[in-house]
Amino acid sequence: MIIVGLTGGVGTGKSTVASFFRELGAYVIDWDELAREVVRPHSKAWTEIVDCFGQDILDSDSTINRRRLAEIVFSDPEKLGRLNRIVHPEVFNEDQRITAQIGSLDSDAVVIKEIPLLHEAARHIAFHKVIVVSAAEETRLERLEGRGMSRDDARRRIKSQLPLEEKARSADFVIDNDGLLDDTRRQVEAIYSSLSKGV
Repeated sequence: MIIVGLTGGVGTGKSTVASFFRELGAYVIDWDELAREVVRPHSKAWTEIVDCFGQDILDSDSTINRRRLAEIVFSDPEKLGRLNRIVHPEVFNEDQRITAQIGSLDSDAVVIKEIPLLHEAARHIAFHKVIVVSAAEETRLERLEGRGMSRDDARRRIKSQLPLEEKARSADFVIDNDGLLDDTRRQVEAIYSSLSKGV
């Protein structure tokens, strides 16, 4: 089994790249998805988050309003750190459970772990390879605005993360996702071919 970390900055298109890997036969573990799962109402992490940030972050069905919470934490590094210290251990435990399950079913699996904050929060995980998805800041801003985020909020979100250049320096592969999707897909296919051979 080959464990691969897939990361990049917000708005670079990590999920698009992950979907291409999935189409080629890789197993994808999406840490954003796990983060949503571990904060379901009345879970351990949910309780800690509500205790820390108050009832105002909840919707009427008791789920956490992610946008409201993001507005609080992305303008305050200390609060962001507090949130990460609550959520990341729970996500890590769930990731390990799923990874073990995949390994028991397919010893030759290529497992892509899509982790937005890989460099910030997942350095303790052993990866065989790390892939960074890259895109120009203007492209990223436009993509985030397309999701309904204001340009100022998008800039704040980008600035709250490690610079892409720093992430790329420690990568085994860098995918340029600034152009056509067909170009991105070709890069993914080449990397998957290498990974499948154990490179």
